[in-house]
Amino acid sequence: MSGCHGGAARERGTVVVVLESSPNNLDPRQGTDAQSERVGGLIFDALVKKDENYNLRPWLATSWEQPDALTWVFHLRDGVRFQDGRPLEAEDVVWTIESLIEPKLAGLISAKSGAFLHVDRAEARDRLTVVVHLKQPDAGLLFNLSDGLFGVVPRGAGGDFGMHPVGSGPFRFVSQVQDKDVVLERFEDCWSQGKSGNPTLSQSTRKDGAPSSGAPGASEIERVRFEVVPDTITGALELEKGSADAASNVLTPDMVYALRDAPGLETASGPGSNAWYLNFNVADPALRDKRVRQAVALAMDRSAIVAALWRGHARLADTLLPAGQWAAATDAELAHYPHDPARAAALLQAAGLPAGRDGVRLRLSLKISQDETTRLLAAVLQQQLRAAGIELRIRSAEFGTFYADVTHGAFQMYILKWIGSNEDPDIYRYMDSSGSFPPKGANRGHYVNARVDELLAKAAAETGPAEEVEARRRAEYVEVQQILADELPAIPLWFPDNVVVHTRRLQGVVSRGDGNFDFLREAWLMP
Repeated sequence: MSGCHGGAARERGTVVVVLESSPNNLDPRQGTDAQSERVGGLIFDALVKKDENYNLRPWLATSWEQPDALTWVFHLRDGVRFQDGRPLEAEDVVWTIESLIEPKLAGLISAKSGAFLHVDRAEARDRLTVVVHLKQPDAGLLFNLSDGLFGVVPRGAGGDFGMHPVGSGPFRFVSQVQDKDVVLERFEDCWSQGKSGNPTLSQSTRKDGAPSSGAPGASEIERVRFEVVPDTITGALELEKGSADAASNVLTPDMVYALRDAPGLETASGPGSNAWYLNFNVADPALRDKRVRQAVALAMDRSAIVAALWRGHARLADTLLPAGQWAAATDAELAHYPHDPARAAALLQAAGLPAGRDGVRLRLSLKISQDETTRLLAAVLQQQLRAAGIELRIRSAEFGTFYADVTHGAFQMYILKWIGSNEDPDIYRYMDSSGSFPPKGANRGHYVNARVDELLAKAAAETGPAEEVEARRRAEYVEVQQILADELPAIPLWFPDNVVVHTRRLQGVVSRGDGNFDFLREAWLMP
């Protein structure tokens, strides 16, 4: 890679961040793709915010309590305003929750409504107090009200709200041109200026607006333009020549390595919690037999992929929950599928799939988006599965088309990643419950297991002393993970490190576990 390093002229205070695709919907009630959640996280605020250990901390809600198993009471922060000047009050939170309980109320189509199936209603007890009434206990409710999954919208916001979103976060929406860019500008009256929700990132700003870094001439970010660059080589070149300032988990590991000594560039990285996975359509006749799905897992050489494509900067995953998450099953508690093409072929034979003259036992299609890392991965999988007698056809499309097919069940297999949602075991209800078929959830492969449904319902309804509840819930979630590891409606792949490549012009960049854009809240610009 080569290019000039003098940078590109732009407005003072403007940062350009590379995105691989456009946000699908900037309404936090409807957008479930990574770009919508990350960009939306700068526009909107949740009731609670996850810290670096996935613990839930006060945010818009300064405190909360449960007077009984079916009631949650949230006390809101006073003085918070939306970006159009309206005060954010209990009625706004009630509208947000009620429109997720019953999306037709606001003209929505929302997969997130599945996270609120146990909610009966929400009410405003007074201007700053919200009471949520449940139909049955739901231990996962608080997580579903956290950043990345939830954002408070103004009362009355309808189905087209994503075209002109208004939140209370540190940046307000200016414009969006599909497949080109999204522009945000700093909301100067935001209540959370200088607050990231992570104590390790907190910093104050001086009265003149410059960060407290002490660097002469440093200034805060006034505007962010998220530039859609589907081609990762182009994105890398824009960083190298200075026409873009940052790319978070966009570049392939090879590109990050190639840019390690590029003048004017720096890299912030750390362990990530985002899980890549391969999902099966278990309703497809070719994939109904779990032995076929197990054969696909055995035909993969995930260690070789991590070494080659990720240059070792990823951890293999046997569960979707990240390391350190309280409900994550240990390696000893789960079935494993080490690379073994011969065993994979034997399973296919036992499933009634003998090898043809060309050695092919089974033909499958894999749908992917067009980002470079996924395309490289698909090509590797195509070669690896061929050794077990599986011919893999790759179907690549731009993200909008790909995601529409995925949500409508038009696939045999696909590859995607969970961002943030997998930091709580409620991900299994969202992804594997028979009550979570789209649009009520993300059980896109139509997996059904009565024992899984039973365990998920029990785990959500546990009540009692906190330590006892967590112990019982962990046992139930571990059994869920054991069933899923055997039946394999999806294959957890790996947890890549989070990597933000940025120009030296942009300072204060810290990589977070879920790869969100919180670093833009407090980063600063050098002259």
